Amino acid sequence: MEAERLMVLFGDAAVEVHYAGGSRLLLSPCGCEYLHEAALPAAARPLRPAETARRRVAFAVSACRERLLRALDFRNRFSSRPYLPSHVIPPERKKILFSDIVEIRWPDPATADLTRCIDNGNVKISSVDGYAHLYLSELQQEFTVEFLCKVSQSTAASLLSSQKNSDCQTGDQYGKSSKNSVAEMSSKQMRIQNKKNEHGRAEGKYREPTKPKDQKGRDEAPLFYTNSSYEYTWVTQRWSVSSYPEEWKYPLSLALMCYNLHTVKNVMKTCEKNNDTSIEADLLIEPETHETVSRLPTALPLSCRAPHLHRWTFCDFFRNQDSEKYSCPQLIQIVWFQGVFYRFIHGRTNITEIYPGDDSFFKSEGAFLGNYFIHYAIQKGTKKREEKMYSVKSLPPDVPGNPYSVSSIITQANKILQYCYKTKLSLTHNCYLCCWKMVPETDGREMLPVLLYEKVIPSSGRLVVYSDHKVHAAFWDGMTLNMVWDFSSSCSKIEVNEDVGWCKLTTPDGVQQLIQISHPGIYERYIRTAIEWCRSLNERREIPQYTARSVTEENWSADAELEKIQRFNFLLDNSIVLERTSAAKANPSGIAVRKMENGSELEEISEACVLEALEKTAKVVEDIESLLAASRK
Repeated sequence: MEAERLMVLFGDAAVEVHYAGGSRLLLSPCGCEYLHEAALPAAARPLRPAETARRRVAFAVSACRERLLRALDFRNRFSSRPYLPSHVIPPERKKILFSDIVEIRWPDPATADLTRCIDNGNVKISSVDGYAHLYLSELQQEFTVEFLCKVSQSTAASLLSSQKNSDCQTGDQYGKSSKNSVAEMSSKQMRIQNKKNEHGRAEGKYREPTKPKDQKGRDEAPLFYTNSSYEYTWVTQRWSVSSYPEEWKYPLSLALMCYNLHTVKNVMKTCEKNNDTSIEADLLIEPETHETVSRLPTALPLSCRAPHLHRWTFCDFFRNQDSEKYSCPQLIQIVWFQGVFYRFIHGRTNITEIYPGDDSFFKSEGAFLGNYFIHYAIQKGTKKREEKMYSVKSLPPDVPGNPYSVSSIITQANKILQYCYKTKLSLTHNCYLCCWKMVPETDGREMLPVLLYEKVIPSSGRLVVYSDHKVHAAFWDGMTLNMVWDFSSSCSKIEVNEDVGWCKLTTPDGVQQLIQISHPGIYERYIRTAIEWCRSLNERREIPQYTARSVTEENWSADAELEKIQRFNFLLDNSIVLERTSAAKANPSGIAVRKMENGSELEEISEACVLEALEKTAKVVEDIESLLAASRK
C-alpha cells in the first residue's frame, strides 16, 4: 500500500489525501462517500484524464479499504462528530456492549486525589465508568481524548436516538474558545484542594477506573440499559486548548487543575524548607459545586441527508502553491505533511499551531498572526519551559542534524495561512456549506450569509455588507476591496479589521493581492476609505440585526413562491417558441403583486389568485411537453 504524502482536513470536515505514487483520495464531509483518483502512468499523454471512481464508503472495494480506513481515522481524529461505518471498521476494533452509553461521569475534585493522575508532566483524567480518558500534554496547549462511541446507524435510528436525548444535547460547539473559562475553573478547584490539607493533598481517595467490559462492583452504572446489544469502538481525538468542543470543558479543567496542584505542591515544599507558608492564604476560597456528568459525541448517520452539497474537486493549492490561480473552495483546518501537523483555528481569534513531532510546538495568534511564531518547548533534563520567537521575514538557517527545518515549516504554515485569507475574503461563500450541519427544512439556506446593507457613496464607490461581517467595496476606478469588519463592537472600541489582519484588493485587470492593513503601501487610500465607511456605519448603527429565522420565513413563505411562479409565467408568455406550439395564447397572469401603500401592511393573496397561478403553471407545463414531443418527431 502506498504511504500518505499529504493529508488535509478542511473546515467542513472533508478530507483530501495525496499518496506517494501520485494517486489521490477525497472524502466527503460526512464521511459516507469518497472519490479515488488513480495515478497516471509515466508514459501517459499530457491531456489524458486520470481514472476516477466514486463510491459509497459502505461499499468500498477491498483495494481501497485500508486507505479509506486511514482517511476516516484522520477525519475522526480532528472532527467534532466521527463517522464510524461498521462494515469498514475491523472486527478487533469493535466492542459489543449491552448498555446504551449516553453520559459519562468524571471524578469529583472534592473526593478524588487528582495528584495521582500526573506522570512525568503529562496528565491523564479518566471517567469513573472507564468509558473516556483525557490526556493533557506537558506544555498544556493540546490534549487527546479517547472515548467509546456507538458505530454509525441508519438515518432513522439516528433521528430516533437524537429525539430520545434532544433535551440533553449540547450541539456542535467546535470553534468556541474556552481557554479563559477553563483557567478560572481550574484555579478555583485548585484552591478547594489546598483548603483541605495544608500540604496540598486531598483527603478523599480516587479509584482507578476499570475497563468497560468489567461491569461488576461499580458504584456508578450506565444511565441507560436496553435488552439489545450495541456495537462500539474507541475513538481518539486531538484538540487545542484554545478551541475544542463543549463536552470536554469539564475534564480539561480537571486536567489543568491537576497540573496546577502538582506545581503548587512543589512550590509549597520549597516554602516549607524556607519556613514560608504565606502562599497558602492566596489559594483558599469557598468551595463550589461542579457538574461531573457530561455527554459523549455521537457518530454521524450512515447516509447523508444532503449529498448534493458534496464537493468532488481536489484543491489545486497543494500542487501549485506558487500559482495565484488555484481555487479556494474551503478553509483549511488541519494539514499533515512530512510528519508535521499544522492546525489553523478560524474564529474570533485566529490561531496557527505547528506540531513538528518532538513534543514542542509553534504558535502564532493575535497581532503576531502570520508575522511572528513563538516556539514552546520543555527541556528534557531540567523540565524548564523555553520560549523563542521567530520572525517570518528573518528566519534562522537550517542547522545540520536537526530533525526538521524551522524555516521550512514556518514558511509552509504562512503559505497555507495566506490561502485561508483568500478563502475568507472571497465572496463565493462555499466555505459555509456543510452537508452534516444542514437543517433539512431550509436546504442549507441558514448557513449562507445574506446581504445586510448596500450604499452608494457619490464620487467614491459602492459599499456592500454581509451578515458574516464581510465587506465588499467597489470603487469607480475599477478597484475592488474585500475585508472583514466586526459591526457588533461599540464605536469606542473599534479595532481595524479585528478578525483578519489582511484585505484582498483586485485591480481592474483582475490581479488579486493580499494587503496587510497595517502596511497598505500605495493602496492606503482605498483601505482608509473602506475603514471610514465601516466606522461611520458603526457610529450610526445602520447595520440591521441578522436573524436566521427571518431569512427562513422569507425563503419559505407562500408569497415568495407565488412571486417565483409569476416571473416564470411572464417569461413563458413572452416566449416566441411557445407561441407557435400553443393552441391559444394564455391570458395574462392575474396574480396580484402586493405593494406597499402609504406604509400600510401587505395585502393578503386570495385563494382565487393561488388557484389561477397553479392552473396557468399546469397549462404551461403541458405546452412544454407538447413542444418536446413535437421536436422528437
